[in-house]
Order: sequence, then structure tokens, then C-alpha cells
Amino acid sequence: MKRMLLTLLLAIVALGATAQTLDECRHLAREHYPEIRQYNLISETEQYNLSNAARAWIPQVVISGQATYQSATPTYPDALQGMLSASGVEMSGIRKDQYKVAIDVQQNIWDGGQSKANKAIAEAEAQEQRSRVDVSLYDLQQRVDNLYFGILLLDERVAQTEAQIGVLESNLARMRAYYNNGVAMQSDVDAVEAEVLTARQTLGQIEASRASYRRMLEIFIGQSLSSDRLQRPASVDVTSRTSARPELALFDAQESRLNAQRRAINASTMPRFSAFAQGYYGYPGLDMFQSMVSAEWRPNAIVGVRMSWNIGAFYTKRNNLEKLNAAQRQIDVQRDVFLFNSEMQTTQDDGEIARLRQAVADDERIVELRRSVRMAAESKLENGVIDATDLLRKITDETNAMLNRSTHEIELLQAQYRLKHTLNQ
Repeated sequence: MKRMLLTLLLAIVALGATAQTLDECRHLAREHYPEIRQYNLISETEQYNLSNAARAWIPQVVISGQATYQSATPTYPDALQGMLSASGVEMSGIRKDQYKVAIDVQQNIWDGGQSKANKAIAEAEAQEQRSRVDVSLYDLQQRVDNLYFGILLLDERVAQTEAQIGVLESNLARMRAYYNNGVAMQSDVDAVEAEVLTARQTLGQIEASRASYRRMLEIFIGQSLSSDRLQRPASVDVTSRTSARPELALFDAQESRLNAQRRAINASTMPRFSAFAQGYYGYPGLDMFQSMVSAEWRPNAIVGVRMSWNIGAFYTKRNNLEKLNAAQRQIDVQRDVFLFNSEMQTTQDDGEIARLRQAVADDERIVELRRSVRMAAESKLENGVIDATDLLRKITDETNAMLNRSTHEIELLQAQYRLKHTLNQ
């Protein structure tokens, strides 16, 4: 049991010591970025808009009431009233004060495709908004990549500077021994010691910059980095030149919205058919003769089919369609500009990758040569052939060669991932 607990504890410690990877940082930054909450809000708005569009097919009910007074109402001719009065029948006609409480029900039969077009517009607008969020989050990925590779570069500078300090301190101890034996001068010891202090000062500045970069990355991912050193991502080879950027999906979504708006404009010029029913309680009723005899309130009802056609929609149809055509041409121009810039960036990235690959191929040999020269200089210093200044120059050359090698390796990775980002491969 103790052995199992110890194994589990070691596994947890090993897991906690794992360095943060680039993919982990991208995922955490995406989940932590506030704009990710836009997706849920867009979906909610889309559902409300679709629900409103669907309600066009629900029977529309209107309840109304009115009381009016008219200056004139239908009456019997004087001759007829005289005859009726002679027969003992009083028919005063419709009263001038009238009252009505009504309920109107209307059911769409065909709306010319307007509700269908409204649904398409709601879906297209929601997809366009989602695509905009996709573009924003994709840009976030590039910002995370820049920070990540910046930290990797600073990590290498820290490592190389620490290695330089180790070499300088070793030579400082050797120089002090030479001085104690009367082989070297105090100025030689001072020169090496000054170089050690300068290297330590440089190390402090690099570590401060690295700490700042790490804090910024931690803000993006919403948590502390799990390791002191980040992992180098694996090398990638992007062979396809087909772009799958979210900006292209955004252009497609904008076109879909314009197409939905065209259908809505065409639907606005179509006639509408609906069934209706009206029931009201009041005076006068539909039976005018009965209302002339009696002022009692009575129930009444009307049912039928109605057709309406807004001819005025034809007046602005052409202009509205031309506006959408102009918007379509703007989208086409924006897509062409984006593809042009992407092609330029791709060409630049390809050239940068080729240059860095050649540089990395040369760096290994340069480091070997600089190390050999530095070791030979240490031997010459021991034999009194050169002074401390010459040795320091050789140490600096070796350190710079090692730093250039590490820098070129990371820059090559960054250029590869930048090309991958440009094409979204």
C-alpha cells in the first residue's frame, strides 16, 4: 500500500513538473478570453429572432372597444315613417351614439415568403457574428504564439548567459591562480572579473524581461505557468498552400446574409393572403333594420379571406437590391485584399524559413569552431602567448555563436508556426 501511495505521489509530482505546451496555452487562452462568451449570447439572440419569425404563423388576436357619436345615421324616408306611424309602428332609425367591443383574429395563409426570409436573415446574421468572434479568437492565437516564442528566446538567452558566466568564472579562478603565481597581472584579473559582473548584470535584465513576458502569458491563459521553462513545440512542415482562414468564412457568412436580405426584398413585393374572423358585441349590429327598431346590444360575427398587396414596395425594390449588390462588391474587394495579403505573407514566411534553415545548418559548425578557438585561447593564455582581453573576446564569440544557434532554431520554429497560422493549416 505504501509503495502504491509513493508511486502515485511521484506521478503527481512528475505531472506537476511538466512544462506548459504551446497547444495548452492556446486552448487556455481561448477559454479564458472574455469574448468566448459571445458565442452563447449570439445563440440566444438567434433563437429569439427565429422564434419571432415563426410567430408570424400564430393567429394574431386583437381585442378592441370603441364608443362613437355620429352626426348622421341611416333613417327611414319621411313618407315611410309616416306610413309606419299611422300603423302604430315606431321606427326611429339608428341612434347616433354607438358602442362596440370586438375581437379580431387573423391567420396568415401565405405571406409571400417573408417569414421564411426573416428566418434566413436571423440565421445568417448569427453566423456572421460567430465568424467575427472566430476571427478575433484566431488573432488571439497569434498573440499567444508571439509571447510563447518570445519566452523561449529569452529562456535560451538566460541559458547561454549562465553558460557564459560559468566559463568566465572558471577563467577568473584560473586567472587569479596565475596572478598568485606571478604569471598574470592584476589588470588581467580585473578585466575577467568585470566581464563576469557585466554578464551577471545582463542575466538580471534578461530574467526581468522573461518574467514580464511570463506574467503577460499567464494573464492570457488565466493561470500560472506550470514550469520554469516552456517546451519547444515540434517542428512543422506546411506543404499545402490552401488557405482555410476564418476570415474567408466571415466573407461567406456576409454573402449569405446579403442573399437572405435579397429574398426578403423580393418577398416584400408579393401579395399576402390571410383568413380572418371578427366578432363583436354592441350597437348597431349587422342587421341594420333590427337596430333601427331596437337599441339593444347584440352579438355579431364576420369571417372571410383577405388579400393585401403593398404596391409601394416596388418603388424602392430596385434601389434596395442595388445597395445589396454594392455591398457584395465590397465583400469581393475585401476578400481579394485579404487573399493578396495572405499570399504576400506566405511568400515572406517561405523565404524566412529557407533562410533560417540554412542559418541553423551553418550554426552547428560555427559553434564547434568558436569553442575550439576559445579552448585554444585558454591554452595560449596559460602559456603566456595572449592576454586576458584576447581570451575574453574568444569567450564572447563562442557565447554569441551559441546564442545565434539557439535563436535561429527558435526563430525557425516561430516562422513555421507563423506560416501555419497564415494558412490555418
